[in-house]
Order: sequence, then structure tokens, then C-alpha cells
Amino acid sequence: MFNLSRYFSTVSFILIVLAAGVLGPLYQKLSLQQMQDLAEGRNVAMAQVFKNSLRGSLALLMSESMGRDADFLKQPTESSQMRTDVLDLMRDTAVIKVKIYNRLGNTVFSTDSVQIGESRLDNPGFQSAMGGQIFSNLTHRHDIDSFEGALSDVDVLASYVPIHGKDNAVEGVFEIYQNVTPFVVQLNHSLWMVTAGVVVVFALLYLMQFLVVRRAQGILKDQEGRIKAARDTLEIQVAARTDELKRTNNQLEGEISERRQAQSKLNYLAYHDPLTGLANRRCFIERLEESLQETARRNERLAVLFIDLDQFKQVNDSLGHGVGDELLVSVASRLSEHVRLIDMLARLGGDEFICLMEAVRSEDEVELLAREILAAFDYPFKLGDHELFLTASVGISQSPGDGDSVLALMRNADTAMYRAKALGRGNFHFYTPEMTRDAQDRIQMENLLRRALANGELSVHLQPQVESASGRLVGAEALVRWNSPELGLVMPMRFIPLAEDSGLIIGLGNWVLRETCRQVMQWRMSGFDLPQVAVNLSVKQLERPEFFDVLEQILDETGMEPSRLKLELTESVVMAVGGEAFDLLERLRDLGISLSLDDFGTGYSSLSYLKMLPIQQLKIDRSFVEGIGKNTGDEAIIKTVMELARSLGFEVIAEGVETTQQSEFLSNLGCEQLQGHLHGKAVAPAEFRARWSAGL
Repeated sequence: MFNLSRYFSTVSFILIVLAAGVLGPLYQKLSLQQMQDLAEGRNVAMAQVFKNSLRGSLALLMSESMGRDADFLKQPTESSQMRTDVLDLMRDTAVIKVKIYNRLGNTVFSTDSVQIGESRLDNPGFQSAMGGQIFSNLTHRHDIDSFEGALSDVDVLASYVPIHGKDNAVEGVFEIYQNVTPFVVQLNHSLWMVTAGVVVVFALLYLMQFLVVRRAQGILKDQEGRIKAARDTLEIQVAARTDELKRTNNQLEGEISERRQAQSKLNYLAYHDPLTGLANRRCFIERLEESLQETARRNERLAVLFIDLDQFKQVNDSLGHGVGDELLVSVASRLSEHVRLIDMLARLGGDEFICLMEAVRSEDEVELLAREILAAFDYPFKLGDHELFLTASVGISQSPGDGDSVLALMRNADTAMYRAKALGRGNFHFYTPEMTRDAQDRIQMENLLRRALANGELSVHLQPQVESASGRLVGAEALVRWNSPELGLVMPMRFIPLAEDSGLIIGLGNWVLRETCRQVMQWRMSGFDLPQVAVNLSVKQLERPEFFDVLEQILDETGMEPSRLKLELTESVVMAVGGEAFDLLERLRDLGISLSLDDFGTGYSSLSYLKMLPIQQLKIDRSFVEGIGKNTGDEAIIKTVMELARSLGFEVIAEGVETTQQSEFLSNLGCEQLQGHLHGKAVAPAEFRARWSAGL
């Protein structure tokens, strides 16, 4: 591993030495220069003092020395007195020697008389001073003669200072020697102190950085260990992954084979129903498209048979979806046995199947196939312990007469199938254009009915219910009427089934309940008290989990007492809802609402089922009342219903009473209440009140 500490130590030491080697001499040089400048300034000042003090003597000396030799200059003349004066001026100063040169470079004066007459013409300092520049030179002398005697180991600054005359011309040069030994000693001492401080600072900085680098070295070493461990782990994982890839590679061929099989299965499922194994909707549509093109090219015909199982929902609801799926598989198997090999049978979904018949020569062939399909349901389906009887409805469309596209043929066959169901189930029907018009009329009526709920086109009419013995009004049945601006007066038998199929019956039924309760309470506030009112309930309303809460809300809003409300429901409604209806009916009974079983005798409920219902009244259907005096069978059924009601403690009301004979027959049997045109038709609230207010 790279040794960061060693590298840093070496580099840092070199840098510190270089820094010290540069900074020390630089500081010394700058300090010496500063000291030299200061001492030079003092020498210049001293020279000016000499000049000012010796002005007369100096001028005379300069003039007399011109052109004289050394011997003349050494003669004791005026210079002796000048020497005495100079020595007085130098006393107690750092100046240790003074020399004066004339313009020729001859020494005309010196505190050391031995040096008078010497020539300094070639001396650089003299030449610089003659040029008008001050020149100084710092030297260390082992010994030097001064006016006070010999000095040893001294630092001397010699300055050459020009002597200017009246016209500012240089007439001579002062050479002044100044003892600067104390300054140099102090400078050296300061230099050592600064050097020591710099060394200490650099040492501390070096130590701090060394500690940081050493810590970093430790971190790097730790990371190196971790990286090595990770690398080792990675190598192990790579080896394991390599082994795994080898195993995966060995399994790859098997997986490819499995994927091919799965792809084949997906392709099969894309075009086949997973439950029955028949062709699915996608497969049928593609086949039908191809057949339409082929029949058009060959000028042939084909037929589409839409097959729907009747009342299959009851099997799912009563026996469960598991049995329902088994039944669908059995139906598919049986239909396949009755369809020609050249025909295509497919399952569209749910309980809907469809068959494509190609190369049709006549309508009789299509009818024969339809009868074969219906014949498949002539005997029961045995599924474990269950034996189920089932019927189917078949709708037929043909090409090119009923359409030349897949959508048109399937839609028209579906329309024909619903017409077959309407004719009694277990039947088939060919498509006719009138069916499309009927379907369009149905759509139009549905849209108008939706608008009617919002626009107030609906109204509630009431038909009286009277006591059979006295003819006294004991209640009324609320019946909805629709006066459409486009269709005129629409009877309930036209729009109630449509409302059931489209789901509009929920909103319609709740509106009838609210409007009826409101009307009864309005009458009561104005003095007309209707004892009880009956309202019909739909299976769709009973299936809604919020129905009970909605009913309570209506009663609270209108102020209607629950005992004044009677709800009529048919046997088929109770059977369709199943066991869930019992809990709801018991809650309605506990609330105080009366329950009446409408159209009794036309359904398929058993007596054991009937006695479990929390109802208080049976309503004999008008189809039996119409047979009174005409059909002994109807009369026998009515007598049986009366006996059954008495044994179960139910009150009985008969609807559709239109003659006195029917009224007397029912009264004699003990029927408590009557309803029908004999006692009054269903009329608007105002007319109803006008007719019955006098009798209450």
C-alpha cells in the first residue's frame, strides 16, 4: 500500500528546509538594507554637520589643495586646526573616522594623518559621489584605526557623500566611517529569534499535518482492508454466480422447451374457452369474417344461431358457481353432439353460446339445426347428486339477408334470441327487421323514461281496496302512470318491464314510495284520512342493501306512520332474492309495515317456503278471479287459497273484481278485502278523494 505518512514527511521536510533557506537570507538582506539605509542617513547628516561647522576652513582647504602633491598636503597647516574641530564634533558619536577628498581624488583631510595625500581617484565610492550619488559600503573589520585608537572586530559603514559648491557643483567628497557593530549584533539576534519562531511554527504545522495525514493513512488502510474483504467476497460471489449460470445454462434448453409448450397453450387459450374447450368469441369472430368473405365470393348463404340458457342464474344462485361451471361443460358437450361437424360452435361467455352454419341451402336446414339444439335440452343434466332440467332460447340471423358484417349478424341474432325468450323460452326465432325497430323503440322509450323521472311526467294513481262485507274503504293501491309528451299515456305494462331490465326501477320505485307517502300525509293534514296504502316492490329494490335505510328516510321525511304502509311483492320476487329476503322482510315487519304476497298462485313457491315468510296478507291473482262462474278449476283454486290462508292466519284480498257475482263468491268464502273496477278504477288523487271523502 502507498505509505502516505512517509511521503508526506519527506516532502514536508524538504519544503520546510527550502522555506527556511529562502526566508532566512531574505529577512537578513532586508534587515541589513534597512540598517544600512538608516546608518547612511546618519552619515549624510554628519557630513552636513561637518560642512556647516567647517565651512570656511573647508573651502580654503579645497582651494589650496588643487594641484598640490602629497608632501604639501601633509604639511601642518590649517588642517591641524580642522582636525581638532572635527574630533570635537565626532566625540560621543558612532563616527570613528572622517576623510575629505578633493575633485582629483586626493585625500586632503583625514582624522588619521597618515592617510593624507593618498589618492582615491579609482575608488568606486569616490566615483559615485563625484557623480552626485551617495555610496555606502558595509564591511567587517578585524582591526581599524579610529581617532580614539585602534578597534578590532567591528562592523563599519563607510559612506561617500558629495560636497556641493555654490553652483551645486561637486567640489569634493566626504568619506565617513560609522561604527554599526551594535546594530549588526542586534540584527543578528533578531534574525535568530525570527528564525527560531519560524522553525517552531513550521514544526507545529508539520506536526498537525503529520497527525492528520497519519489519521488519513489509518483510514486508507482500513478502507483498503474493507476493499480487500469486499473483493474477496465478490470473487466468491462471482464464482458462485458462475456456477449458477452454468446450472442455468444447463436448464435453459428445458425452459425453452417449456416456453414453447406454454406458447402453444397460450395460443390455444387465445382462441378457445378455458372452461368448455370450445372456440371463444375471438375465434368465432375471425372465423365468421372469413366465412362472410368466402360466401360472398361463392354467392352462398350462412346462418348465425345465438344460444342463451334460460334461468341459468338461478342455478348459480341456488347451487353455487361450481355446479354452474359443471353444467356449462355438460351443455357444451351435448351441443357439440347435435351440431354438424362442418358447423362451428363457440362460447361467447357466461351462459351464451353461438353457432355458425355455413353452406346453407334453405331456411329449413337452419330450422332443423335450431330444433336439434333445443332437443339437446329435452332430458336432464345429471351432475353428481343433482338432476337439472334446463331450456334454451335460440335467435337466428342469416347472411346476406339479415346483414353482411360480423357485428350486424351477431347483433341481429341476439335480438332474435330475446324475442324467442319473450315468446315463452325454450324456443327459437328468426330475425326480422321489425325486431330492430322494436329494439330502437325500446331504446327510445328507455331514454324518455329517464327524462320522465326528472321532468315530472310521472304521477301516482290510486285504486280503492274495500271491505267485502260492508264496502267500506280500507285502503288503496298506488299505481304509477306515465303521460309522455311524445308517446301520450303509457301504461305500466309497457314501461315497468323496461324499467326492470334497465335498472330504472330503483329510482322509479323510490319515487313512487315517496310520492305516495307524501300524498297520504297531505290528505291527512287536510282532513281526509286514508287507513292504509299499498305500494308494489321490485326485486331490484329488495336486492339493494340500502333499501331499508331509504325507506326509513322516506317515512321520516313525510311523517308517515309505518302501520299505514303496505308493501306488495310477488312470489317470483321473493324467490329471486332468496334467503337474504327473509332478514329484510322481518326488519320491515318489525318496523310496523304490512307485507302482502301479490299474484299468489301464479308462482312456484312451496307451502313450506310460504309459511316461513313474515307476511300478513295473500293477494289472489286476477287470472283466477276472472274464472269465477266460468271455470270450476279457478273456483277450486280460490277455495284452496282461502283454506290455506285461514290455516296460516293470513288475511286475503282479491284483485280484478269486476262483477257482483265475483264479489259475492269471494265474500261468501270469507275473503276480507276486494279490489277491482267494480269498486273503482285507479284514478288521480283529486278524483279519488272526491269519490271517497264522503264515506270516511
